[in-house]
Amino acid sequence: MAEPSLKHPSRLALLDPAIVRGVIARLRLTHLLGRFPERPIWALFMFINGFITIGILAGVAMISHTPFVFPSLGPTAILLFYTPLSPTASPRHTLYGHAIGILCGYGSLLVMGLHHAAPAIGSNVDSRRIMAAALSLALTASLMILLKAAHPPAGATTLIVSLGVVTKPFYLLIVEIAVALLVGQGIAINRLAGLDYPLWAKRLQPMHPWQPKASAE
Repeated sequence: MAEPSLKHPSRLALLDPAIVRGVIARLRLTHLLGRFPERPIWALFMFINGFITIGILAGVAMISHTPFVFPSLGPTAILLFYTPLSPTASPRHTLYGHAIGILCGYGSLLVMGLHHAAPAIGSNVDSRRIMAAALSLALTASLMILLKAAHPPAGATTLIVSLGVVTKPFYLLIVEIAVALLVGQGIAINRLAGLDYPLWAKRLQPMHPWQPKASAE
């Protein structure tokens, strides 16, 4: 949905900042929208939420000495708070997607005999590592389609595993727990905003034969 602008019309297809409007309304700060443009407020919201989200998980990682923060959490956080009503941002897709990525990444390490090898940093990249990375991403993409659980950031998760950055089974469980914590925050914030954010998965309303189809506007 394009964001209207009378002074500077844009031909770009832009997302509508519904989540920011909802949060501001719930906090009774609607006067802000009368004083400032929506997009800078939206950017500030994303800045604060992203900082808090990763800051909390990084703090847990520091205290527990476990990988509670890893690169693919970043794009997942942006999906949850930037496009929360997208099917790929639902709790089901997020949890299943990362779980598929973890399993495919570790499975690829086992197939290539690399589950005890050093991480692929610099000179440690060889043909087996290349095959493990390619296989893990291919399997992840295929299974997400077959299981109807597409979540693009999971592609980064599977590479983190297949490249040897995180390989211990206990740490892989921690990775999924970190995703679950992020999903919990997504549910809380999006519900606070008054959005119809699903607790598990977004489902289509059933169409009856006698109901007219919505016309395109």
